[in-house]
Amino acid sequence: MASRTHLISFMAVILAALSFTLFPARANDAAAGRLVIERQIEAFLADDMSTAYSFAAPNIKKMYPDENRFFDMVRRGYAPVYRPGNYAFGRSRIAPDGSGLFQEVLIQGPNGRDWTALYSLERQPDGSFKINGVQMIKAAAPQT
Repeated sequence: MASRTHLISFMAVILAALSFTLFPARANDAAAGRLVIERQIEAFLADDMSTAYSFAAPNIKKMYPDENRFFDMVRRGYAPVYRPGNYAFGRSRIAPDGSGLFQEVLIQGPNGRDWTALYSLERQPDGSFKINGVQMIKAAAPQT
């Protein structure tokens, strides 16, 4: 009976420790994801192709196998990300299995229009995040 009580106590301590460490890890993941996005935006603003490309996930690099193609795709199709005015981070969600992160970024594009960029980040084998895609959603025009 004593060994069963010790086992239950031991399991309770382990579960408590795990639940305590999971929340900060998720908060740290969200912060790490925001940092990756911010650094890539800074690289776009500086026209630093190689740094911007370094934040792309392997699947993106397969579709755009060199920095020039990648940079051209972003310049043509993602102007608000390539040349943002103001931007702010919105909500973030961790994938249930921990394999990725979804981050909302509110961006004012170069023409003054507002956008929401929904970033998908993929966790890499070393634990870091790389950008696996961005979906751009144009903000509704203000009602007058």
